[in-house]
Amino acid sequence: MTSPINTVLLRLAKRAEATGRQELIQTFVDVGPLFTLLSSHDHQILYGRRGTGKTHALAYLASTREEAGDLVAYVDLRNIGSSGGIYADSTRTMSERATCLLVDTLSAIHECLYERVVETAGMFDLAVVGPALDAIADAITQVRVVGPAEVEATRDSGASATRTATLSLAGSVAGIVATAEARSSAEVYAASSQRVRRVGAEQLYINFGSAGASFRRLSDTLSNRRLWILLDEWSSLPLELQPFLADLLRRSVLPVPGVTVKIAAIEQRSLFRQTLPSGDYLGIEVGADASADVNLDDFMVFDNDAERAKEFFQDLISRHAIAVARDLGLEGEVPFEAVNLLGEAFTQRRAFEEFVRASEGVPRDAINILALAATRALDETISVDHVRIAAKNWYQRDKDKAVSANESSHQLLHWVIDKVIGDRRARAFLLRSDWSHPLIDALYDARVLHILKRNISTHDQPGVRYDVYKLDYGCYVDLISTVRAPLGLLPADAAEGAAAYVDVPPDDYRSIRRAILDIREFDGNEAG
Repeated sequence: MTSPINTVLLRLAKRAEATGRQELIQTFVDVGPLFTLLSSHDHQILYGRRGTGKTHALAYLASTREEAGDLVAYVDLRNIGSSGGIYADSTRTMSERATCLLVDTLSAIHECLYERVVETAGMFDLAVVGPALDAIADAITQVRVVGPAEVEATRDSGASATRTATLSLAGSVAGIVATAEARSSAEVYAASSQRVRRVGAEQLYINFGSAGASFRRLSDTLSNRRLWILLDEWSSLPLELQPFLADLLRRSVLPVPGVTVKIAAIEQRSLFRQTLPSGDYLGIEVGADASADVNLDDFMVFDNDAERAKEFFQDLISRHAIAVARDLGLEGEVPFEAVNLLGEAFTQRRAFEEFVRASEGVPRDAINILALAATRALDETISVDHVRIAAKNWYQRDKDKAVSANESSHQLLHWVIDKVIGDRRARAFLLRSDWSHPLIDALYDARVLHILKRNISTHDQPGVRYDVYKLDYGCYVDLISTVRAPLGLLPADAAEGAAAYVDVPPDDYRSIRRAILDIREFDGNEAG
């Protein structure tokens, strides 16, 4: 028998796109300056790994802007096109793949805008906005035939002639009357024609100038309202095609007054700019054409700010639980106050804190861990042990499986665990910010590494900066309550004592130099 509150926790929505618009509004939890930054009219790239809430944030932004009377196009780039496989089809030319992507994206934007205008006929004048939308459709449906031309000429001529003669006799009392008639005609004609036939294939093409003019025309019809274009799941597109779509936006949309573009992307899987041999670039220059000042990975990690993390997840879980309780008809059996709800869901405050720590600042991981914990608890309240077992199961089911698919990443992870947890009995380490390593990026993307702080420096080495990385809770949950358990976040210098640890990432790394990890050691071992 499952308790009502655990029944609700089992039904929490794992993904924002599976949730209705109204529920998204009810369950959105703002953190810090997130929504204030996202609501600006600036073009922005919203970074965040899978599960950090990018889709939820964009969907909430879309709802609030629509309520304010603006025109919004929210596009999930995973769903564009009649056949997503064409973008990754290596048998097609790059230009063909890129053009199809641009056409499909603009078509999706046009469809969203058209549906919104029709649905809200009282807000937008279709007689005025409609022609502007038609101009966008015209700009993305132009076709030209690419191939050689054949000229075919024909000429025809001839002549004809006709001659007729008639004789008639008629009699009467007066006598005989005779009449004769002769007729002749001749016709000469000539005709010529020329036909040009193109032999080749029809190809779509986009004139960036026409596309930009059509968006400018649409923006002009909105008066004081604003056009918002929200592109979700940017990183689902093939990496080599992303600069082409970014270039379309830069040339046709970003310069238009009254238009705001927001893009949700995974930083390690995004390529917004490609340098050309001429020195020019294709795409968007991040920071100049579009800012990237919002990164959801920087907001909610427990070791960065424990109180803010606990407050966020308290609101997140209670809002989701209340929405589900309404759907299930369990309003009377689930407390609507966040503090009371968590008090009945967890055995003690420490169990909730352990849950927040295990979530590592990722809402989707939090919801999955909580559902697994509720599955084990059934009619009991959730304990620390329930949280730890659930976190271990989720780590093995989702994260470890993804890392194991890449043997090199898997080996690096175990090397880091041995160095950090095994040798130093710590949970975090430092890497030089200017040393980019694809395997570290892969582990970060898989959410087994988390960034606590960026660009730590010191006055005695002003040119050297470090990022603080933390190992995922699932990497050491088995060691908790054993003699091999980590003793702290970052190991301090030996001068401060062998057992000294720093529990909050400092701004100056001089006291934690022992925490620096030299990734070149791993590369050297691999080469050997």
